[in-house]
Amino acid sequence: MNTFACVRRLFVLLLLALPALSQRAAAQATATGTVLNRTGQPLPFATAVLLHLPDSTIVNSQTTTEQGAYTFGGVKTGRYCVKALLMSYTSARSAAFIVSQEAVAVPSLRLAPAATALKEVTVVGNTPMLEQHADRTVVNVARLNTAGETALDILKKAPGVTLDKDDNVVYRGSAGVNVMIDGKLTYMSGAALSSYLKSLPASAISQIELMPNPPASMDAAGTAGVLNIKLRRSQLPGLSGTYNLGLGQGRYEKSWAGTNLAYNVGKVRLFARLDAGRYNSFNRLTMIRNIRDSIFNQENVWRPLTYTANYTTGADVALTAKQSIGVQLRGGFDQTDAVSTSNSVTTDRAGNPGGRRQMTNPQTTNGTNQALNLYYRYALDSTGRELSADVDYVRYTSTKAQSFNNVVFAPNAEQGRPAEQLRSNASSETTIRAAKIDYVHPFAGTKWRAEVGAKTSWVTSRSAIQFDKLMNSGWQLDALRTNQFAYDEHISAGYVSVNTTLNRLELKAGLRGELTQTTGTPAIGPRIARNYFQLFPSAFASYKVDGNNQVSASVSRRITRPAYQNLNPFLNYSDFYTAQQGNPFLAPSLSQSLVLNYLHKDFQVLSLSYLRETNSVNNVIAQNDDTNVSTSTPQNLAKTSTLTLSSGGHTDITKFWGVDNQLSGSYTQVNTIIQDQPVSLASYSWSASSNHTFTLPRSYKLQVGGSYDSPAVMGLYHTKANGALNLGLKKQLWAERATFSLRVADVFNTSRFRSTLNYNNVNQTWNNQWESRRVTLAFTCKIGNGKTQARRAAASSDEEGRVGN
Repeated sequence: MNTFACVRRLFVLLLLALPALSQRAAAQATATGTVLNRTGQPLPFATAVLLHLPDSTIVNSQTTTEQGAYTFGGVKTGRYCVKALLMSYTSARSAAFIVSQEAVAVPSLRLAPAATALKEVTVVGNTPMLEQHADRTVVNVARLNTAGETALDILKKAPGVTLDKDDNVVYRGSAGVNVMIDGKLTYMSGAALSSYLKSLPASAISQIELMPNPPASMDAAGTAGVLNIKLRRSQLPGLSGTYNLGLGQGRYEKSWAGTNLAYNVGKVRLFARLDAGRYNSFNRLTMIRNIRDSIFNQENVWRPLTYTANYTTGADVALTAKQSIGVQLRGGFDQTDAVSTSNSVTTDRAGNPGGRRQMTNPQTTNGTNQALNLYYRYALDSTGRELSADVDYVRYTSTKAQSFNNVVFAPNAEQGRPAEQLRSNASSETTIRAAKIDYVHPFAGTKWRAEVGAKTSWVTSRSAIQFDKLMNSGWQLDALRTNQFAYDEHISAGYVSVNTTLNRLELKAGLRGELTQTTGTPAIGPRIARNYFQLFPSAFASYKVDGNNQVSASVSRRITRPAYQNLNPFLNYSDFYTAQQGNPFLAPSLSQSLVLNYLHKDFQVLSLSYLRETNSVNNVIAQNDDTNVSTSTPQNLAKTSTLTLSSGGHTDITKFWGVDNQLSGSYTQVNTIIQDQPVSLASYSWSASSNHTFTLPRSYKLQVGGSYDSPAVMGLYHTKANGALNLGLKKQLWAERATFSLRVADVFNTSRFRSTLNYNNVNQTWNNQWESRRVTLAFTCKIGNGKTQARRAAASSDEEGRVGN
């Protein structure tokens, strides 16, 4: 029996099991409470939000009655807390409580007026920058001074996350990480993902969740795990939101602006976000290459001017008390006009000149992206049975036009002669269509719950590149460099998982199966087809020792499929001696992951992480000693292992001084075969970060933070030490309705990517420097009063349960 037939039978069995699972209903449970002001008077029309712990997922929300009361019915077994919100008041959060089969009375929540709270210089109740949970680490971006920063900048602050020399996201020492936005796949990787994250302002982000071992309900993609970026969404009724403006200066100027709006009334929730920016940037890459008896000293300077605009809009509608639908549309464009220059000087070992080459490379890049998501949720009854479905359509396009003007200089000559003159036009278009269905079923009379689901996706990617070469007769087609590439991918998946809470012990286990069928067809070269089925088990256990101490363990098996553009066999030149080429023969990477945690309150006392990858994809440089050309090609490395021990969390030194510290040590080992030669790399490394927040009088906050990364192994690169010191000042205005931020990033200009490559005949040193030292000013202001007609809000309180989605 073939694998496709196995998957088909698995889906049939899952579908047949759904009616059987739905025969019995679990016992109902309720959670009730009241929201009061400081004097004990009820606060009508406040928003009460039920949060599931430990991940603070929003389960439901209500508007309180005229007596300040709320009631959450049909609450599933688990650990929860309630958060209360009301305009002009500070928020309040209850202690954690356990829901089983009996009703829970939550102690009354008392809200203090915001204006009064401002006069008391205190940080009691402040959310820490890092929240450590049994199954994930949460970075609360609001605690950071993010003036002028992007989503990519914020990711670098997360524990275990770094960037390689090409701004690719690396997590737990691996580039095999899956990035999601609000729990939804971006379907991007590599340069496309980096470009999108650079265009997403940090001010739009609420939290970043780091999940090394995600559950079976999530896609198995991401050998190192999942990073989930949660965008800001207002939970207040009525019209609310923010707008922001900013200016920055590194070597060159930058400016940006944006707005984030929400309108929540009755059964309808509308939201919209628009961001635009102009970024004048700089990047310098210095390389020293040793080839036989020659030394090549090369400096590449890239000066891009980028314009970006991104939008997100959508609506959530409660059709009934049990059914809701939603739509979200996002998109954007970016345009970059850049001039790249390269200067390569050749000498022998004694320092005698051997000639020089210069290249000027003007280039224009345009990219667009659009994504449409439709969802449907149906709470079948009050016991927790739920059916949900999602449909996604995503499309990315890009074009790039370049000219390569080469000039060759003889030794000691001041006048050069024109060498090879080229121009190119490249285009790509990728379309993703995906649909999934999920069902949640609690078992009656027990604390067990099951989840089953299925997903299918289709990807089509089309790329083309045309090179022209300047001849005596004019521009002529360069057939050797011109190519086309078509890639098609179909993934079918199904999963089942079960979980339970047994007093202090929480257990969850799941199994996901994915069938992948791909076809790559270049215009030049053979057609490559792959068809493989993989099973991905996962398990999670957490034990609450007491109210402050918790231990947990999680394991999973995951996959990273090659990025679409990495499969593209096109040959692109950065300069006369440097080129990049895709690899249509790449195989998927597979990993086994283990994480052990010990938490004291929100402090991660100890975390042990082990990640073993086979066929991990890394850029490998092949050097031609005759032409002196180095070509970077993504290839599969046989085995990569990383063992990491870390500790960190939030500590309040005093009422006005809070500290977020993180310390980790790692051992990384790479064993593979390159050009029929064995290559083995290994290193010990460590990293540390410390961020201090001082709450000062008159609503000022001073922020001082720094980070350090020791030398390490990243793929085949031996990276050198890297660190930075950052300073920031925030001032809140107009009863906390506005914030003014000043930030100086990388005060001493020490953050850069430095590395060496040394294997086979490759002996190179890299030093990549960018505008890490920047001064930025940002202003953020709240929009709207967050109020709506009280009677209408109260009448629809049961339907306003989707504020966090």
